[in-house]
Amino acid sequence: MNFGKVAVMMGGSSAEREVSLKSGAAVLAALRAKGVDALAFDPRDQPLENLRALQVSRVFIAMHGRGGEDGSLQGALNLMGVPYTGSGVLASALAMDKWRCKLVWAAAGLPVPDYEIVTPGSAFAEIEARLGLPLFVKPANEGSSIGISKVKTPGGLAAAYALAAKYDTCVIAERFLAGGEFTVGIIGDQALPLIRIEPQTEFYDFEAKYSRDDTKYHIPSGLGAAREAEIQFMAMRAFHALGGRGWGRIDVMLDASGRAWCLEANTSPGMTDHSLVPMAARAAGMAFDDLVVGLLNGARCD
Repeated sequence: MNFGKVAVMMGGSSAEREVSLKSGAAVLAALRAKGVDALAFDPRDQPLENLRALQVSRVFIAMHGRGGEDGSLQGALNLMGVPYTGSGVLASALAMDKWRCKLVWAAAGLPVPDYEIVTPGSAFAEIEARLGLPLFVKPANEGSSIGISKVKTPGGLAAAYALAAKYDTCVIAERFLAGGEFTVGIIGDQALPLIRIEPQTEFYDFEAKYSRDDTKYHIPSGLGAAREAEIQFMAMRAFHALGGRGWGRIDVMLDASGRAWCLEANTSPGMTDHSLVPMAARAAGMAFDDLVVGLLNGARCD
């Protein structure tokens, strides 16, 4: 438990800043409850060099989105020689970039939904025809469902692309899968119990994730032990294909026939009162404070 001084990295300047501040506050409270000498550190408001002046020995990364989850912060901490929680530079960057993540997974033989990269010059009607409706449109390098739209009617792709393009120059259109959304939390080499997510909104959007109290989270997932084990194994393969370590989350969709598809990876999952990894850890018998300390114990540099 003698970790020295620990900085909880939170906030930043990404579109997920407010969620990160909530995650960081929860982590900070948990560490202090366990007697850890922990402080809040917002890189938006002070330079990383201050970690040296503060004599920080380890960093718990509770940042989401660009600048905290995309490998840039991890690279800076590597150069400073300060151990940190979660994945290193490469896995963080790949997981943040939904397009390149899909390329790696497909090369590793993992199932990914049909998709296309959309540009201003794309033939929108042809993409709608090829992928079918409904479909999802999302910025490749954002999280928390920011900038995502569900296109349900012909001609809707243009407006959905315009929204996503506000957040990223790389925009993905992806086939809709109708069999339900699941997530697999990962801690070390352990896949946590699956969570089946049942939003009361059109899809699991930002509001359903963080603001509403009517989103339903099913643990057990209802798939049965054997089927759940298969999806956990697939999620671990997906995590390892990216080079993930420490902890993370793999989101999975089922199609109408029940086949599982790898959707997205998250190497710095949320730690708010609505967040999924703490929820799954609790179902596995792990208290939040113990989860946080365990993750900090695994902090390292590349």
